[in-house]
Amino acid sequence: MSSEFRAPVTLSPSRANDFKSCPLKYRYRVIDKLPEPTSSAQVKGTLVHSVLERLYDLGAAERTSGRALELVEPEWKRLRDADAEAAGVVDDESAWIAEVRKLVEAYFAVEDPRRLQPAERECLVEATTADGVRLKGYIDRLDVAPTGEIRVVDYKTGGVPREAFRAEALFQLKFYAVALWHVRGVVPTVLRLIYLKDGQAIDYSPTEAELRATERNITALWRAIGEAVTRGDFRAKKSGLCGWCHFKDRCPEFGGTPPPYPLPITV
Repeated sequence: MSSEFRAPVTLSPSRANDFKSCPLKYRYRVIDKLPEPTSSAQVKGTLVHSVLERLYDLGAAERTSGRALELVEPEWKRLRDADAEAAGVVDDESAWIAEVRKLVEAYFAVEDPRRLQPAERECLVEATTADGVRLKGYIDRLDVAPTGEIRVVDYKTGGVPREAFRAEALFQLKFYAVALWHVRGVVPTVLRLIYLKDGQAIDYSPTEAELRATERNITALWRAIGEAVTRGDFRAKKSGLCGWCHFKDRCPEFGGTPPPYPLPITV
């Protein structure tokens, strides 16, 4: 086995959702580490998140929509300088920047950042569950009240999903809540999803029982991943998401052939 390939040792909410939606996509991303092209939507999300993070570097009184919009151009330059590929995926830069500015401005219809003082931004959270699953992820923003209540905030550059698709986004925040519960011993009071395209927020208050159930689901998912790793058995799952998948040419559902499995099969 090449040293380039390793069995997974941690689980993030994104990779958990990958395995649930299509085990083969999980394999290609986590085990084979196949390259994927960067999209303009991904770069847009990165830029918007960066602007909102930098906004809270300013003093409370300065956190206005005008100042936030002033951050867009310098943050875009910083991103281009750090990642040459980012600039290459943007066709009409002026129109694209206008879309970014619209998303940043929409944030102010949801929250007044002058009234907030986040405890952490782009917060890395790592924890190990009672069953030994190592959790890892980055939280966009963590608010902690003087009385100890915790709010987990996640920015989404898209619109509010239909009811049938909200569970996936909420699972991400419940995942973070489980990790924080293990690290801090406190169940977060509010999980907030901010959808910038629509200028709306969805708040959810989890219970300890729900987090226990989420942890059991995470454990079951991790065991399923472990079995797939040892057997080398990652099945493709065809769905409406396939149209956005960069691995279609390697997918058996579309006539493709997966590359040889790079890990030893032990079962």
